[in-house]
Amino acid sequence: MPANSPLAKLLTSQRSWVGPNAKERLAILRRAKSIAIVGASPNPARSSYFVGTYLLQSSDYRVYFVNPNADTILGHKAYPDLASLPEVPDIVDVFRKASDIPSVIDDALAIGATTVWVQLGIWNEDAAVFGESQGLTVVMDRCIKVEHARFHGGLHLLGFDTGVITSRKSVR
Repeated sequence: MPANSPLAKLLTSQRSWVGPNAKERLAILRRAKSIAIVGASPNPARSSYFVGTYLLQSSDYRVYFVNPNADTILGHKAYPDLASLPEVPDIVDVFRKASDIPSVIDDALAIGATTVWVQLGIWNEDAAVFGESQGLTVVMDRCIKVEHARFHGGLHLLGFDTGVITSRKSVR
């Protein structure tokens, strides 16, 4: 949806919560060593599958897939919930509908996670405010793949492939 469309203006005008800025998001990605993708799908047509593929191929993160209805995703074991993971992930990346975000926040808090990253197009302001009040860092309505690629020279600020090949050392 174009940012200048009436619907986009209405949706953004009703938002008062503001998450981490670009510099803070970069710091989150730099500090992280592991990412759990909640709502990961074994279906190649789903965005969570694409993001999982990107993270496995283009980063050094330990990537965990969380889906109670799958055994494996991209050749990796799928876990039924966050509590079943072999470690507490540095980032809990969420591909669930907005109404499910409060329960994911609760699950992340229960295991001691520090960051919940809610994917592009998903917004639950009350859940974000609650999560922050409990000490979580919350990123919402941002694609972790787009942000990672943007910070590492692979994307234009708007998320498009720049086609630029650089000799500059990547941040990670």
